[in-house]
Amino acid sequence: MCEFDAMKEKLAALESRLEHSENQIVELRNKEKKVVIFSAEVGARGAVGPFNTETTLIYKTVITNIGNAYSEVTGIFAAPVAGVYYFTIFHHSGGDRGTELFLYKNSQRMVQTQDHPAVHETAHNGGNAVFLQLQQGDQVYVRMGENSHVWGSNYHTTFSGFLVSQM
Repeated sequence: MCEFDAMKEKLAALESRLEHSENQIVELRNKEKKVVIFSAEVGARGAVGPFNTETTLIYKTVITNIGNAYSEVTGIFAAPVAGVYYFTIFHHSGGDRGTELFLYKNSQRMVQTQDHPAVHETAHNGGNAVFLQLQQGDQVYVRMGENSHVWGSNYHTTFSGFLVSQM
Protein backbone atom coordinates (compact mmCIF):
# COMPACT_ATOMS: atom_id res chain seq x y z
CA MET A 1 0.00 0.00 0.00
CA CYS A 2 1.45 3.32 -1.01
CA GLU A 3 1.55 6.41 1.15
CA PHE A 4 -1.14 8.08 -0.98
CA ASP A 5 -3.62 5.22 -0.39
CA ALA A 6 -2.93 5.30 3.36
CA MET A 7 -3.64 9.04 3.44
CA LYS A 8 -6.91 8.51 1.52
CA GLU A 9 -8.00 5.91 4.10
CA LYS A 10 -7.15 8.23 6.99
CA LEU A 11 -9.03 11.11 5.33
CA ALA A 12 -12.11 8.93 4.76
CA ALA A 13 -12.02 7.78 8.40
CA LEU A 14 -11.72 11.39 9.62
CA GLU A 15 -14.61 12.51 7.42
CA SER A 16 -16.75 9.69 8.79
CA ARG A 17 -15.89 10.64 12.41
CA LEU A 18 -16.63 14.31 11.67
CA GLU A 19 -20.04 13.48 10.19
CA HIS A 20 -20.86 11.27 13.19
CA SER A 21 -19.81 14.07 15.59
CA GLU A 22 -21.93 16.64 13.74
CA ASN A 23 -24.97 14.33 13.94
CA GLN A 24 -24.44 13.92 17.69
CA ILE A 25 -24.27 17.71 18.14
CA VAL A 26 -27.56 18.15 16.26
CA GLU A 27 -29.20 15.46 18.42
CA LEU A 28 -27.98 17.13 21.63
CA ARG A 29 -29.24 20.53 20.50
CA ASN A 30 -32.67 19.08 19.69
CA LYS A 31 -32.85 17.41 23.11
CA GLU A 32 -32.05 20.74 24.82
CA LYS A 33 -35.02 22.51 23.24
CA LYS A 34 -37.78 22.98 25.78
CA VAL A 35 -41.37 22.52 24.66
CA VAL A 36 -43.82 24.82 26.44
CA ILE A 37 -47.48 24.96 25.35
CA PHE A 38 -50.56 25.65 27.42
CA SER A 39 -54.20 26.42 26.93
CA ALA A 40 -56.82 26.84 29.64
CA GLU A 41 -60.39 28.06 30.01
CA VAL A 42 -62.20 29.65 32.92
CA GLY A 43 -64.14 26.50 33.77
CA ALA A 44 -66.91 28.04 35.85
CA ARG A 45 -70.63 27.66 35.37
CA GLY A 46 -72.16 30.84 34.00
CA ALA A 47 -70.78 34.30 34.57
CA VAL A 48 -67.52 35.06 36.38
CA GLY A 49 -67.64 38.49 37.98
CA PRO A 50 -68.33 41.26 38.36
CA PHE A 51 -65.84 42.11 41.11
CA ASN A 52 -65.46 45.52 42.71
CA THR A 53 -61.72 45.60 41.97
CA GLU A 54 -59.40 44.39 39.20
CA THR A 55 -58.99 40.65 39.80
CA THR A 56 -56.65 37.96 38.49
CA LEU A 57 -58.70 35.60 36.35
CA ILE A 58 -57.99 31.96 37.13
CA TYR A 59 -58.47 29.62 34.19
CA LYS A 60 -59.31 26.44 36.09
CA THR A 61 -59.83 23.95 33.27
CA VAL A 62 -56.47 23.10 31.71
CA ILE A 63 -56.77 21.89 28.14
CA THR A 64 -53.03 21.49 27.50
CA ASN A 65 -50.06 22.15 29.77
CA ILE A 66 -46.93 20.75 28.15
CA GLY A 67 -44.01 21.83 30.30
CA ASN A 68 -46.27 22.50 33.33
CA ALA A 69 -45.64 26.24 33.24
CA TYR A 70 -49.28 27.28 33.81
CA SER A 71 -50.90 26.95 37.26
CA GLU A 72 -54.66 26.36 37.39
CA VAL A 73 -54.49 27.26 41.10
CA THR A 74 -53.06 30.79 40.67
CA GLY A 75 -53.87 31.53 37.01
CA ILE A 76 -50.21 32.42 36.44
CA PHE A 77 -47.88 31.24 33.68
CA ALA A 78 -44.22 31.22 34.81
CA ALA A 79 -41.62 31.05 32.03
CA PRO A 80 -39.45 27.95 32.54
CA VAL A 81 -36.80 29.22 30.10
CA ALA A 82 -35.83 32.55 28.56
CA GLY A 83 -37.30 33.08 25.13
CA VAL A 84 -39.98 34.59 22.95
CA TYR A 85 -43.50 33.43 23.79
CA TYR A 86 -46.85 33.95 22.07
CA PHE A 87 -49.99 34.50 24.18
CA THR A 88 -53.68 34.83 23.35
CA ILE A 89 -56.71 35.81 25.37
CA PHE A 90 -60.31 35.46 24.23
CA HIS A 91 -63.54 36.20 26.03
CA HIS A 92 -67.26 35.83 25.65
CA SER A 93 -69.81 37.67 27.78
CA GLY A 94 -73.16 39.31 27.46
CA GLY A 95 -75.81 41.38 29.11
CA ASP A 96 -75.62 44.89 30.43
CA ARG A 97 -72.03 44.76 31.75
CA GLY A 98 -68.90 45.31 29.76
CA THR A 99 -65.77 43.18 29.74
CA GLU A 100 -62.15 44.23 30.22
CA LEU A 101 -59.31 41.72 30.29
CA PHE A 102 -55.68 42.77 30.70
CA LEU A 103 -52.70 40.53 30.00
CA TYR A 104 -49.77 41.29 32.31
CA LYS A 105 -46.06 40.48 32.17
CA ASN A 106 -44.93 40.56 35.78
CA SER A 107 -46.68 43.73 36.98
CA GLN A 108 -46.74 45.50 33.60
CA ARG A 109 -49.93 45.61 31.54
CA MET A 110 -49.07 44.50 28.00
CA VAL A 111 -52.32 44.14 25.99
CA GLN A 112 -56.03 44.20 26.64
CA THR A 113 -59.36 43.26 25.15
CA GLN A 114 -62.65 44.87 26.02
CA ASP A 115 -66.26 45.20 25.04
CA HIS A 116 -68.56 47.97 26.22
CA PRO A 117 -71.97 47.27 27.74
CA ALA A 118 -74.78 47.32 25.23
CA VAL A 119 -78.52 47.16 25.81
CA HIS A 120 -79.46 45.59 22.47
CA GLU A 121 -76.60 43.10 22.05
CA THR A 122 -76.86 39.77 23.81
CA ALA A 123 -73.28 38.60 23.21
CA HIS A 124 -69.89 40.26 23.56
CA ASN A 125 -66.73 38.69 22.19
CA GLY A 126 -63.15 39.85 21.99
CA GLY A 127 -59.55 38.81 22.06
CA ASN A 128 -55.97 39.84 21.67
CA ALA A 129 -52.56 38.28 21.11
CA VAL A 130 -48.97 39.29 21.73
CA PHE A 131 -45.38 38.07 21.41
CA LEU A 132 -43.41 38.64 24.62
CA GLN A 133 -39.71 38.24 25.31
CA LEU A 134 -39.47 36.64 28.75
CA GLN A 135 -36.67 35.75 31.12
CA GLN A 136 -36.81 32.53 33.12
CA GLY A 137 -39.27 33.06 35.98
CA ASP A 138 -41.18 35.96 34.40
CA GLN A 139 -44.90 35.69 35.06
CA VAL A 140 -47.77 36.22 32.62
CA TYR A 141 -51.39 36.35 33.76
CA VAL A 142 -54.78 37.89 32.96
CA ARG A 143 -56.68 40.33 35.15
CA MET A 144 -60.32 41.24 34.73
CA GLY A 145 -61.29 44.88 35.10
CA GLU A 146 -63.54 45.96 37.92
CA ASN A 147 -67.30 45.66 37.35
CA SER A 148 -66.81 43.48 34.26
CA HIS A 149 -67.52 39.82 33.69
CA VAL A 150 -66.92 36.90 31.33
CA TRP A 151 -68.81 33.74 30.51
CA GLY A 152 -67.06 30.88 32.24
CA SER A 153 -68.40 27.70 30.66
CA ASN A 154 -68.34 25.90 27.33
CA TYR A 155 -64.76 26.96 26.57
CA HIS A 156 -65.67 30.54 25.62
CA THR A 157 -63.05 32.38 27.67
CA THR A 158 -59.49 31.12 27.16
CA PHE A 159 -55.85 31.94 27.89
CA SER A 160 -53.15 30.21 25.84
CA GLY A 161 -49.45 30.50 25.14
CA PHE A 162 -46.41 28.74 23.77
CA LEU A 163 -42.66 29.10 23.49
CA VAL A 164 -41.74 30.26 20.01
CA SER A 165 -37.96 30.37 20.40
CA GLN A 166 -35.52 29.88 23.25
CA MET A 167 -33.00 32.66 23.80
